[in-house]
Amino acid sequence: MPTPVVTRFAPSPTGMLHIGGVRTALFSWLYARRMKGTFILRVEDTDLERSTPEAVKVIVEGMAWLGLDHDQGPFYQTQRFDRYKEVIADMLKAGTAYHCYCSKDELDAMRADQQARKEKPRYDGRCRHGKGPGPASGRPPVVRFKNPEEGATVVEDVVHGAVTFQNKELDDLIIARSDGTPTYNFCVVVDDADMGVTHVIRGDDHLNNTPRQMNMLLALGKTPPVYAHVPMILGPDGAKLSKRHGAVSVLEYQDQGYLPEALLNYLVRLGWSHGDQEYFTRDEMIAAFDVRDINKSASALNPEKMLWLNQQHLVRTAPADVVPQLRWHLGRLGIYSQDDALLEGIVLAQRERSKTLKEMAENSRFFFGDDVTLDPKAAEKHLGADSKALLNELRARLEKLADWTAPAIHAVLEALAAEKSLGLGKIAQPLRVAVTGGTVSPPIDATLVLLDRGRTLARLARIQS
Repeated sequence: MPTPVVTRFAPSPTGMLHIGGVRTALFSWLYARRMKGTFILRVEDTDLERSTPEAVKVIVEGMAWLGLDHDQGPFYQTQRFDRYKEVIADMLKAGTAYHCYCSKDELDAMRADQQARKEKPRYDGRCRHGKGPGPASGRPPVVRFKNPEEGATVVEDVVHGAVTFQNKELDDLIIARSDGTPTYNFCVVVDDADMGVTHVIRGDDHLNNTPRQMNMLLALGKTPPVYAHVPMILGPDGAKLSKRHGAVSVLEYQDQGYLPEALLNYLVRLGWSHGDQEYFTRDEMIAAFDVRDINKSASALNPEKMLWLNQQHLVRTAPADVVPQLRWHLGRLGIYSQDDALLEGIVLAQRERSKTLKEMAENSRFFFGDDVTLDPKAAEKHLGADSKALLNELRARLEKLADWTAPAIHAVLEALAAEKSLGLGKIAQPLRVAVTGGTVSPPIDATLVLLDRGRTLARLARIQS
C-alpha cells in the first residue's frame, strides 16, 4: 500500500500571517485533501525574542476564517523542547553531532580570513576535527550537526527539478545554542520526522535549507519527504511583496470584505492553473489540484482581479453561505440581526452591486432600525411638496395592500404612475429617498419587501411630519 500523504503548514509567528503564507497553506491543504491524507498545523515559535502571541492568534484565527481545517495540531515547537534535547543527546552519542567551543570573535576572524582569500565564508569544522579551543576554554558549547564533507546532496524538487548542492559548501549547522535551546532548522527536521510528513510544500526561500535538513534526516535514519518549493508572490509593480502593497495580515482581507472562498480561489491561481478555468469552488480546487502542476515562475498580485473574483463568488455562492460573513460585517457597524431570511434577502438584492461584503454591509444599513437618516441633497431634490403629496397617496394604497410582495407592490406603483401620467421613476425615486435615506438601493419593490410593511409605512408617515 502507498504511504498516506501527510502535509504540514508551519508558519513562524515572528510576523503576521500574510497571503504568501496563506497560499503555501492552501497548496498543502489542497494536496492533503485531494490525496485523502492528513494536514498538520505547526507553529514554529522557537525564535523566542521575535515570536509574539498576537502573531500566533492571527495564524489560528486566519486559518479558521479561511476554512483551512487541520487534522492534527496546532503543535507548538516551544512545547517540544524536551524532545529536541533528547534527539540532540542521541546524535552526540551516535557521533552525528558534536560540541563547538569557538567564540564569536574566533568565528568572525575565521570568516574574515576566508573572505580575504575570496572563499565562501563557512565554519571550517575545527572543533569537529579536534583543532578548536575545546572544553578547556570554559565556554558553554553550541552543538553542530556533522554534515557530510564529501559528495553532493540532490534535492529532487517537484517544482524546480533536481537541484544539486555540494556537501563541502554546506557547513556544520548549529542545532543547539550555547544555552541549550534548539535552532529552527533542527526543530523542523525532528518535527517532520516525528509527524510522518511525506510532502513539504513551502516558499522557495527555504530551498537552500533543504540539503542540510535532508542530511540531518538521513543521519536520523529517516527518509526525507518530497519537497516542492513554491515561487514567491510579487507586488503589482513586480517587486517583492511588502507592506506597501496593501494588507499585511490575512485578517485584513476579512476586514476589507473578501469571502474566504474568493481569496483562496485567487491565491490558488497564483502559480497554479487548470486549463483556462478562473472561478473555482472549494470542492473544484480539491478535485483539480496537483502539486506537480505548480509553476516555477513568480506571480504578481493583481488587486483588480481579486476584487472581480470576490464579486463572482458573492454572486454565485448560495446566499445562506454568505449570511455569516455579512452578519460579521454588519456587527462591525453596530448592527446585529438574527433574521436569516432578511439577511439572505439582502444578499440576493445587493450582491450584483457589491464588490465586497464591507460594501454590501455599508449599503444595507437602511434595512435595519426604525429610523433612517435622509441625505440632505437627495431630500431637497426628491422630497418637495408635490412628491410628499404623491407619497402620502401611495402610503394610503400600500396600507390596503393584502399581499406584501414585490409584484403586488410594483403593480401599485405602476397604477399610481399611470393615473398621474408620470414615469415610474417620478414615484419610485422619492419613495426610495423616503424609505432608504438616499438615491441608491436595490429595485424599489424588492427594497420594500425587505424593509417589511410596518417599517415602510412608518418611514413614509415620518416624511409627512
